[in-house]
Amino acid sequence: MEYRVTAEEEGRRVRDILRRSMGVSYSAMKSAKWNNRLRLNGEPVFTDARVRAGDIVRIDWAEDEPVYRLREYRLDLDIPYLDDEMMAVDKPAPLASQSSRNHPDDSLENAVYTYFGCPADFVYRPVNRLDKGTSGLMLIARTPHAQHRLQRELHTPDFRRRYLALTDGVPEKEKGAIDLPIGKAPGATVKRIITPDGKESRTRYRVIRTDGERALLLLELETGRTHQIRVHMAAIGCPVTGDFLYGTERPEAFPGRFALHSAMVEVKHPISGETIRLTSVPEWAGAVEDSVLLMDLD
Repeated sequence: MEYRVTAEEEGRRVRDILRRSMGVSYSAMKSAKWNNRLRLNGEPVFTDARVRAGDIVRIDWAEDEPVYRLREYRLDLDIPYLDDEMMAVDKPAPLASQSSRNHPDDSLENAVYTYFGCPADFVYRPVNRLDKGTSGLMLIARTPHAQHRLQRELHTPDFRRRYLALTDGVPEKEKGAIDLPIGKAPGATVKRIITPDGKESRTRYRVIRTDGERALLLLELETGRTHQIRVHMAAIGCPVTGDFLYGTERPEAFPGRFALHSAMVEVKHPISGETIRLTSVPEWAGAVEDSVLLMDLD
């Protein structure tokens, strides 16, 4: 897959071209990086290299071994959708979406690999990843073509995601939009903050119900920044309940996790074009009808 850099994109890094302009998933970029499958004008390149207008960025879709070795990990997966091109998993929490140095065994990646019988040619292609402490619906492509199509839909009206969150505190307004830029906290690798030089970030929300001290919210992402909902809710004084990084940990109620759940995903099928809508409600949210998950947030 090749892409010619435009004049407007001059000066950006290769990783920005891959992720933003070419729609390449983080996992695919990382795999290509470690397996020497990235090229700039035909030459091997690092992802932090700067590009110029007219440069050709190329990623080789030949699928090698993953960055972290696949391992058998048995987990009773809830799979609300499955066909030859894609699948949806209702991810429990806490569970890492992808294998890493800290989670070489207990990951959704290894659980899906095991679900399919540990095939030698298995490749994990997550489309929308969730934090370890976030539960709910995650889409996983089963072919390179489906992954590419779904990644291009991500953050467009053709790929809608809605979340349920329990918050410590109640927003002043029943519904609204949080439009605050998000960037990395100084010296941090994971934590994000609201900062003027951060990336544009917008979250819409609506209060479903409240007991005066906490609120159950329905939220929709218009952008997809790291920890976006968690950072935005903390910024308005209503951190997600149990959020150890941006609020107050509650191990007795939410051990190893927090009250944030991917409750609705609506996407166009990468092959048929059919609109697929999936919903999921966690026990801690109580009774929430599908009609509520689809209610107007404006």
